[in-house]
Amino acid sequence: MIWIIAVVGFPAATLAALWPEGRLAAGVCLAVLAVVIAGDALRRESALQGIRVELPELVRMFKDRPAEIRVRVHNVSAGRIRVGVLVPDGIQAESEETDVELPSQTSEFVWKWTAHRRGLYRVEAVYLEAISPWGMWQVRRKDGVSMEVRVYPNLRRNDDLKALRQGVSGVHATRQVGRGREFEKLREYLPGDGFDEIHWKATARRGRPITKVFQVERTQEVYVIIDRSRLSARAAGEETALERQIAAALIVGAAAEKRGDLFGLAAFSDQVDAFVRARNGKAHYAACRDAIYQLHPKPVTPDFDEIATFLRLRLRRRAMVLFLTTLDDPVLAENFARATKLLARRHLVLAGMLRPAAAHRLFERDDVETAEDVYRDLAGHIAWRRLKELEASLARQGVRFEAIDPESFSSALIGIYDSVKQRQL
Repeated sequence: MIWIIAVVGFPAATLAALWPEGRLAAGVCLAVLAVVIAGDALRRESALQGIRVELPELVRMFKDRPAEIRVRVHNVSAGRIRVGVLVPDGIQAESEETDVELPSQTSEFVWKWTAHRRGLYRVEAVYLEAISPWGMWQVRRKDGVSMEVRVYPNLRRNDDLKALRQGVSGVHATRQVGRGREFEKLREYLPGDGFDEIHWKATARRGRPITKVFQVERTQEVYVIIDRSRLSARAAGEETALERQIAAALIVGAAAEKRGDLFGLAAFSDQVDAFVRARNGKAHYAACRDAIYQLHPKPVTPDFDEIATFLRLRLRRRAMVLFLTTLDDPVLAENFARATKLLARRHLVLAGMLRPAAAHRLFERDDVETAEDVYRDLAGHIAWRRLKELEASLARQGVRFEAIDPESFSSALIGIYDSVKQRQL
């Protein structure tokens, strides 16, 4: 339309102004031009008639890893259109719009997106643009769609990938220490059996020595408890503490799967936010991943009494309960110790924490040059000492606690889990 007005409309108007005898011809020319433009505007709906864009209902992506989204376009005639979509915040696309050459049939093209934030996203509209039949107008239309994008944690970082391989391979690499500790059956006494293996009640009933037979622990229940309260928003390297905890929980779940154990998880803040009972299998692992991929830090104080009571009521068998939390706050540490005291009588309770960067032993760093550096290291030593005192205090009530560097968090948790398996605890 711009070119036609420049070539025809402007010269006709100029001619009518400068040459009175040509005003009639110029008026007719401008009228015809106006009719053509208006007629094309009336026919604009036919430009996008019969065209329908179909997006997948569900797209699964992983944080910081490129993914392809296949878009299908249904049309009845050949042509060229432009397709656009509003990319949600937290996801980066190479382009929010693309030009598509349409044959007179169904066609497909690919959008490449990269998610930088974990969570659930929805795309509810797609935008179409085409040229009107006579080329005078750009015709646009908004169509409603329903696409759900789930962004899961990325387990391909160096530490997580190493820990994941450690969990997947070497299933029989750790030798069990000592005899089995899980009761299997009763049998007749044999020479060489120890007196501590005799079942005295069965011996009294049968009138002859009866020995207890034990087997190595098999198919135990492993639960990872994720704390998403206010301190989980604290930075741990390049990510938050919660991001590290979620990735570590999934890696421990993969390790439990390969070692023949049942894996479950829970998440809490000032209440219990998620709970998945321990099972195994690919479908169960996917269910665990779906239960926690939307978790984000919640600005509240954690309620350890609530989660401890919840677990005591839900867990019937003895299980390994691994808390991923932050306990360098003395008040939170005291609440945790009180809440897990009863829980530790029935279950094996462990706690893993991301060690703060400032908490380290005195004289451990060699970059001390000024008086401010000395005071900084003294403060770090006090924080480190408090964590060691907490570790000793929890150990007295049967709870194992460790402060772990963020760079080796997942690997260290796998090592703790293997130690528990090896000692049949």
